[in-house]
Amino acid sequence: MMYCRLVKARELMRRLEEAGWSLLRVRGSHHIYGKKGHTFSVPYHASKDLKKGLVIRAIKTIEEVG
Repeated sequence: MMYCRLVKARELMRRLEEAGWSLLRVRGSHHIYGKKGHTFSVPYHASKDLKKGLVIRAIKTIEEVG
């Protein structure tokens, strides 16, 4: 099982940008990032931590796409 700590949306968005993902659009509270034909949506609620499943899926997506 993968260890996952709680993170805020701002930190996850920073990590995506460091990995070469670019912000495609913002729709309401969802920031949509893209890279090499893949997209990933990050719900942005400044004061809340993201759920564990979303963070794990983000890590796997970043690793798969590169």
